Amino acid sequence: MFIDCLRLIFLLPMSPWISAFRPRTLPLALASILTGAFLAAANGQFNGLVVGLAALTTILLQILSNLANDYGDSQNGADSVHRQGPQRAVQSGAITPAQMKRGMWICGLLAMASGVVLLWVALGAAGLGLFLGFLALGFAAIWAAVNYTAGKNPYGYAGLGDISVFLFFGLVGVCGTYFLQTRALPLQVLLPAAALGCFATAVLNVNNIRDINSDVLAGKITIPVRLGPIYARRYHWLLLLIGVGCATVFVALTYHSPWQWLFALAVPLFAFNAVQIWQRQESMQIDPLLKQMALSTLVFTVLFGIGQVLG
Repeated sequence: MFIDCLRLIFLLPMSPWISAFRPRTLPLALASILTGAFLAAANGQFNGLVVGLAALTTILLQILSNLANDYGDSQNGADSVHRQGPQRAVQSGAITPAQMKRGMWICGLLAMASGVVLLWVALGAAGLGLFLGFLALGFAAIWAAVNYTAGKNPYGYAGLGDISVFLFFGLVGVCGTYFLQTRALPLQVLLPAAALGCFATAVLNVNNIRDINSDVLAGKITIPVRLGPIYARRYHWLLLLIGVGCATVFVALTYHSPWQWLFALAVPLFAFNAVQIWQRQESMQIDPLLKQMALSTLVFTVLFGIGQVLG
């Protein structure tokens, strides 16, 4: 039934759309929501409905970002014959630019509706000021999702994508989910939020290292294009070290149980990614590390969260 409804909305067979949604990116989008949920649960203030709506809104925003990325890169030249990653829907002709724009509008409206319901459930009429503040943040998230690679001046082409990912996949996702459940935001929550932001940025960095050559040809000046291959890999190591460091400092500041160190089991996964990104030079060799980094972040999120709850 749900697939049939989607087919009617997008007026195309669902397989090209499901591919354009890029399902493998969705677990990473949920990592910050899960972290905020685990931290609230550890504080005895978990709200399943709020977390569920936050997850739905985040998934819709991530799908919107993926569709906009597909559309924008095809229009701006980053998705060309020189690109080494998976072929995109507009690039291949499976979805026309007009159809992709319609899909973006639909996902944007659905994300907006889901976000409004989330804020109403979490804040209600009594929190009008907070409601409006979070609503503005929601519009900013939609703008960021679309204008990363689409629009007249996509900020992703100026190397600002890392900042956006750090903010929305880290600080906003974790802190927002935590606050909407607890109505409080202790400063130490910024540490796991920053850790998630670093790991999500590292996923983007793997993608951009893989695409250095095609991005140069398309005029897409990402951080790895600016830094060059060697320093881009050092930057990757730095992101991973800071992320693990933030989690370590958080546990040290809030320590009361050995369970809180459970996240350390994910550190070898990050170490493997860091070593491999340094050793692999060919784009197609780097591509599998994108999925490995995203899954490593999800594993870290689950281990870190379970450790805080059990602790």
